[in-house]
Amino acid sequence: MSLQKLIIDLVEFNEWANRRYLEWLSPQPDEVLSRETPSSCPSILQTLKHIWEAQEYWYGVVADSEDFVRVWEIESPTRQMIFDGLSSNSRKLADCVRTLSENALANKQRIENDWLNCELTKYEYLQQVLNHATYHRGQIVTIAHNLGITGAPGTDFLIWATRGG
Repeated sequence: MSLQKLIIDLVEFNEWANRRYLEWLSPQPDEVLSRETPSSCPSILQTLKHIWEAQEYWYGVVADSEDFVRVWEIESPTRQMIFDGLSSNSRKLADCVRTLSENALANKQRIENDWLNCELTKYEYLQQVLNHATYHRGQIVTIAHNLGITGAPGTDFLIWATRGG
């Protein structure tokens, strides 16, 4: 399997997993999704927003584009904005990665800002954002269980892969 095929599978998996979580959480009232519990992101909505923020930033890096939503600048985004934004960005990220060649994925890219100074390949940056999203989806399940929300969808990569992606 090529590096390109692997990373395309992973961004498509990420889009699928995020969509499943949004579908699972959609029936929940705003007050439940906003309820704070002890966690690095204190509520389900804030965790979804955090995933969206990270995906938007890394989309900009991978796409070599300034055309991305600076979620961190949105004051008090609504639940619908967060759900729609995460869904849209997950699709946009997957669409972008599908256009990248093996060489483009392997190219190193320098990042220098207030919180990061590094030079890694686009593949490695994609690994970061995809692992980050998976980590926080796990947090969402824990927060949900603490709030009495059950029935989280299975989103293991193997479930996605064995259903034909």
